[in-house]
This record gives sequence, C-alpha cells and structure tokens, in this order.
Amino acid sequence: MMKIVSLGEIVVEIMATEINQPLSETGLFSGPFPSGAPAIFIDQVAKLGVDCSIISAVGNDGFGDINLKRLRKDGVDIEGISVLEDEVTGSAFVTYHSNGDRDFIFNISKAACGHLSLENANLDVLSGCTHLHIMGSSLINQNIVDLCLTTIDIVKNNQGKVSFDPNIRKELLNDNMKASLTKILESTDIYMPSEAEVTVLSSFDSDDAAIAEYFSHFKVSEIVLKQGSKGATVFTPNSTSTIAAFLVDEIDPTGAGDCFGGAYIACRVKGMNIDESLSIAAQCGARSVTFKGPMEGTSTLEELLDFFQ
Repeated sequence: MMKIVSLGEIVVEIMATEINQPLSETGLFSGPFPSGAPAIFIDQVAKLGVDCSIISAVGNDGFGDINLKRLRKDGVDIEGISVLEDEVTGSAFVTYHSNGDRDFIFNISKAACGHLSLENANLDVLSGCTHLHIMGSSLINQNIVDLCLTTIDIVKNNQGKVSFDPNIRKELLNDNMKASLTKILESTDIYMPSEAEVTVLSSFDSDDAAIAEYFSHFKVSEIVLKQGSKGATVFTPNSTSTIAAFLVDEIDPTGAGDCFGGAYIACRVKGMNIDESLSIAAQCGARSVTFKGPMEGTSTLEELLDFFQ
C-alpha cells in the first residue's frame, strides 16, 4: 500500500499576456489556471498512478471549482480540501520578463488556503499515508506551521516518510518563515531545494558544506537538487546521480519544479531506484514547460512516451 499526501495552498494563476508587462499598469491577462505548488505536485503524482490526496482549502467560488474539478479529473482524492464558505480562493498574478525573471502578486495569506488550520483541515486523508510532502511556500502563518508539524508527527508515527521542497519565493521569505522551514527540515527524509536554495537553511555558505550538513546534522537521506536548464542531481551520503535537462521549446516555466518533484517522489514511492526516478522526473519537468499554465503540463507515462518519441 502506498499513498502520498501534500499540504498547502491551492490558488488560481492569472498571467500577463505580454513579456515585460508591469503588474503596476493596466494590461491584458489570461486565465484563471489551476495552480498552487502543492496542488501541481499532487496532480503530477496522480498522473503517475499513485494513490494521493491534498490537505488544503478553497472558497465556495469559481476559482475553487476550477481546481477541484481538475484535481478530481486527474485522480487526486479531494476529500482533504476544505471548502470555506466565508473565504475566497487564493490567487497569484504573474508577469514574465525577457531575462527569464518573474514577478508575482499573491493573494494567499488572506484567502481560504491562508486560513487552513488544525480546526478546519481534514486529517482523515492521512489514513494510510506512507509519504507526506511539504512545501515552504505554504508556511505563511503559525496555524499552518502547526498543522504541518502535526501532520508530520502523524505520518512519522505511522512509519511514513517526509519530503520537503523549500520553494522559497523572494516575496514571501522572512525570518519567521526561515525558522519554520528549518523546523520542517529536522523531520525531512528527502530534501528538494533549487540551486538558489541550497545554502538558505544551512549554517554554511558553500554548497558542498551545506549538503554535508544536511546529511550529518539534519539526518536527511536524499537531497534532490533542481538545477533548471542544467538538469538535476541527487545526493545520498554515499552516491551522486545526475541527469542533464531535456531540450524543449519553453512556453511557460511555472510549475516545472513541482512537476519534477511530484514525479520523483511518485517514482520513489513506487519502488523505482534513484536513476529511474530522476529520468522520469526530468521528463515530466521538461514536458511541463511546453504548456501555458502551471498545471496544464502534468504528465502520464504514456504522454511522456509520445512526447519524447
């Protein structure tokens, strides 16, 4: 039996249609697209045929409906998603720059997912959970931090494992969030930072020293380093595995890391070795950027085969 559960924000993404379009000026936008890093992650898990659920919250509105319908259609158990009648579904407005940077305006902390707590979360979906996935972007207040720590305790007490993607955005990072991220890391089995995040939670400034610290001090068993266009590397205390990025025509990079992460964890939970898991994850991440919309490019194995042939 295997079951993966993620926890965190569900939002819609609304995208500027022009490159370099300022969010401070009137412009044209496309969307709404189903989104939220934990939601994209778990949608990719479902596409690879693993039993899964997400603990989150949406409002009783169209933005909530579009997410619930997408996740249900793709095979995610949505019983863990609370519908909060007095709140609205979260949103993220994004604009892309010609140098590859992105700017966001988030409505998360005051939206339904920002009100997620031990009081309104459905923890029944943790029954049978063998793997819990946490993302740093979700830890926006103490109620959610407490919820994350409680879910970790439940899963660990049931001999399950925890993966953690710090998913640190410049718009959201502060001292309290960094302390919460470090606390989550103390219970992490598989740590999944990007290149820019390798040293953020370490007491060292160099990547090598930070990685060594995660193994020795935090007792992490695998570090999955997402390197964007350079590929990815998986470190264990005794081995290193690398894969180059697949060359594709990029349309929208948002969600690529979440697709990669969901695929990697799904494959590892299914019993695949690191190299097999890394290959499928890299394919999922590459295919995802060829679609407009952060959740539009999640992949089944059949879709991967068709795409890369």
